[in-house]
Amino acid sequence: MQTRIRIAAIVIAAATSALGCSAQADQTTDKIKSALQSRLGIDASDIKGITKAQMPGLYEINLGTQLIYSDANGDYVLNGELIDTKAHRNLTEARLNEINKVDFAKLPFANAVKVVKGNGSRKMAVFSDPNCPYCHQLESTLKSIDNVTVYTFLYPVLSPDSTAKAKQIWCSTDRAKAWESWMVDRKAPTAAGTCDTAAIDSNLALGQKMNVTGTPTVILADGTRLPGAVSGDRLEKALSSAH
Repeated sequence: MQTRIRIAAIVIAAATSALGCSAQADQTTDKIKSALQSRLGIDASDIKGITKAQMPGLYEINLGTQLIYSDANGDYVLNGELIDTKAHRNLTEARLNEINKVDFAKLPFANAVKVVKGNGSRKMAVFSDPNCPYCHQLESTLKSIDNVTVYTFLYPVLSPDSTAKAKQIWCSTDRAKAWESWMVDRKAPTAAGTCDTAAIDSNLALGQKMNVTGTPTVILADGTRLPGAVSGDRLEKALSSAH
């Protein structure tokens, strides 16, 4: 009986300690969140989460597409990349990749323009605006990439003309040809753009949900994101490792 009482007391003490740690963590994150809101004007909805960073005494604030760091009181904020000098590893980049990882298989591919190069064995998706210069640059880079299937989600966010061109491309008889002709050869699409373009609205909603704030945004088969017009060498290497 004595032993049972002691075990019960230990279990209760451990549970109380855990609750205390949790409460303390909540108080700290609430304090940081309050300080960021009142002092920096950051909206509460923009703060996706606050956790301890890998550097002691530092807290990581997840703003969706960006990470910033704070002390436990929210008195000091660091806006930059956290580097592990021993491992030569960019901890900020690694965490952003982890946070923003996408379940590739669940993407609505029926809403994308599909282009198959070579055997198409490697897969990638791109959120792209027809008038984005970096998207044009990426399409030129893709000309030298073989054995890949590219799913382009038309994501017209730059201007009304972007929306008009996206609709024309989507309504073309051969969407892949219309897309490549415009993006690579600058041959404007000729379709009327009056077909059912609900897919484009769905892409815009999906991109906002996934925090796609810039074009182009590349998503690899393993769910990793590559923002911007990545170089051919980097893209080739990333496709091979994600395959």
